Amino acid sequence: MTLNALVAKQLLAAGLDPDDTERVVRGALDEDLRYGPDITSAATAAPGARAVAGVVAREPGVLAGLPVALAVLDAAGIPPEAAEPRHRDGDRIAAAAEVLRISAPLRELLGAERTLLNVLTHLSGIATATRAWADALSGTGCAVRDTRKTLPGLRQLQKYAVRCGGGQNHRMGLGDAALIKDNHVAAAGGIANAIEAVRAAAPGLPLEVECDTLAQVSEALAAGAELILLDNMGLAELRAAVGLAAPHPRVRLEASGGLRLGTAGAVAETGVHYVSAGALTHSAPALDLGLDVLTG
Repeated sequence: MTLNALVAKQLLAAGLDPDDTERVVRGALDEDLRYGPDITSAATAAPGARAVAGVVAREPGVLAGLPVALAVLDAAGIPPEAAEPRHRDGDRIAAAAEVLRISAPLRELLGAERTLLNVLTHLSGIATATRAWADALSGTGCAVRDTRKTLPGLRQLQKYAVRCGGGQNHRMGLGDAALIKDNHVAAAGGIANAIEAVRAAAPGLPLEVECDTLAQVSEALAAGAELILLDNMGLAELRAAVGLAAPHPRVRLEASGGLRLGTAGAVAETGVHYVSAGALTHSAPALDLGLDVLTG
């Protein structure tokens, strides 16, 4: 089966792959039906009964995942015309805000409810956490980026939620950019050797080098690195690294490792261009949203 053309179009407009999204939502729906049909809904909802329901925020936050929610409904047999978004992804929403109104067959709606809410609460939680970082960095010229510390199978959705929250995506996988880390340096016999090897293997591919010390920063700069990840450095070391990179205007610096929201502004003020936080995707709490049947 394939998704409705309108749903696929909205996913593409959001920068999401329809096939990958369909795999996720159908897999999630199938999990609920793996042990048999939806007995509760079949027993309590009359055949052919319809209902109007609203997805409502129980707390303030930032919304993300509406195109994916439409894909859930479509996969559950509810056409996209049955859903009326009341907000857009990336919107700040208040408690009690209705973000989506749905008019659909009651049994299908109840069967899709948990999967739909799982998507929206999880992605909105990531967007909300990201927005807090983006707000903390506002006016500094520094941006927050995510990492590959994502849940298996959900990377494109989680990284989409980061964008909804005002963050930027790091590489999506191992092939769209190179990141030379400590183990790669050890394997190649040094930072300069590692940079040379990667450039020889993939000319033109974006390349970043992780540095743990200022000595490594100097070595990376001498080897022509233009994106350097400063791993677990304190504020004084970050300022020193910024000073080392100053004669190289094309170089961009990224602070990573052990960062906290409360100190994000101080890190940005050292002069780095990015901060990255794995917590955006691996530890963001879900935003509390619920589905309320309004009429039926």
